[in-house]
Amino acid sequence: MTHHSGLLRTTPLRGETTSSLICRIASRYGLEAKALRSCWRWRNHQPKHAGGAFRADAEVLLNSAGRQRLAGLCGVGEDVLARALPSWAWEDAKLPFEGDAAPEAVWRTGSAVAGPVAFGCRLCTSRRTGAVVRAVRYLPRWGRVCVRHGRWLLDADADQPLEYLDVRHLPEVAAAQRRWAGVARRAVRGGVGPERVFALAYAVVGRWWEQAYAWERETIWPRRLHQVAGGDAGGDLERWRIVGRDAVVFPEVVAVVEALLDPGMAELVWVDSGAGRLRALPADGMFCRRLGERLGRAWLGPLAATDHGGPLISWMGSVIRRRRTAADGPPGYADDPWWVRQEHQPATMAGQLRVLGKEKRAPGSGTMWRTAVPPEERARIGSLIDSAEEQLVQLRGVQSGPTAEVAEQLLRSLGHSAGLIEAAWKRTAVAAVNGGVPLEEVARWVDMPVETLRSMLTAGKQDDGS
Repeated sequence: MTHHSGLLRTTPLRGETTSSLICRIASRYGLEAKALRSCWRWRNHQPKHAGGAFRADAEVLLNSAGRQRLAGLCGVGEDVLARALPSWAWEDAKLPFEGDAAPEAVWRTGSAVAGPVAFGCRLCTSRRTGAVVRAVRYLPRWGRVCVRHGRWLLDADADQPLEYLDVRHLPEVAAAQRRWAGVARRAVRGGVGPERVFALAYAVVGRWWEQAYAWERETIWPRRLHQVAGGDAGGDLERWRIVGRDAVVFPEVVAVVEALLDPGMAELVWVDSGAGRLRALPADGMFCRRLGERLGRAWLGPLAATDHGGPLISWMGSVIRRRRTAADGPPGYADDPWWVRQEHQPATMAGQLRVLGKEKRAPGSGTMWRTAVPPEERARIGSLIDSAEEQLVQLRGVQSGPTAEVAEQLLRSLGHSAGLIEAAWKRTAVAAVNGGVPLEEVARWVDMPVETLRSMLTAGKQDDGS
């Protein structure tokens, strides 16, 4: 343990990134972070965003000598740092063997080390340390509310200036945060990790958020969104829908977690399925109706019940299959109700802001075909392409098989994939034109004569019945 009692003491915050602690130590000594970082030999460069700004979620991994140096600069013991800093014990191939006495460091991004990274509450940091400085911490999405100061702490991995959203006038957000501890204990008693149940509920509500544009009866989320935007999100609605989403929907996410963990709600799923007698889930099923009521939206039930292919229907199907096969042994992977498919996971704030930035710089460039088709269709196209690639390997003779037969299968799969992608491409082009992008500009992007594009779009609209 290293302890330098003569130096200014800087105590780490629980869950803080090592990079954040180094910046706070520098501030304590009246130095720039760059000057203090010269105490280590660096193996790579500090991570940046595409625009050139340094990433707030950058993380630092240290070798043994580097950890000793940090402890000395903090004036606290290594055991204290080990308990507080999630990245403390992480090793990296770029760092030298522990026998090397030189203090060395390597840059990484926080999400690649120990999970989601968020800004800390500056008011809480000041209360604990006496200095109003930025802190960055590993914080799961269910722990982002500073109840004391009424702040929603934002992801630190996005290239945007805000550290938090003001939710003091949205008491339901803080109330959901207070309920979470009890909800997490209920999940553990039910034999499932709280993070898995939260991930499923987050996917369910995230899908509703994308659909809510068309929900005329939805009034709660618009009110909250305007509130976190400082009173009016209208001037930059798309950006605020991205930045404000997680704070706005948090009460519903916790409410959905509570519903998914309720045995009585699972029983309603079983009854809706016919209680052992095979039948399709009805649009007016009791489970979805009751779920809508629990969320303060009685009208939501039929919409949720008919959202086939979504994460909620997948969960209901898994609950039904597990109930039917309970006597046949343990459930298989496909029957795990808490598994969230990749295509159902909500896009991150950072990813959405990158797409929005591209769209603003060059209208249409941020809207790729993958964002213009439903998740299930994206997955099917990807599966067909993967299958075609496997067949191409066979065709090249890596695997055995009659060449003509393999070629026929390959062409069939590629033809089907091409048809789906063309349909998706048409949707994207129509969206661009409907969004105000000149037809000539769209034609230039896709390298096609304007008249040809116009006729294709017209045919596409007729095929869709629009």
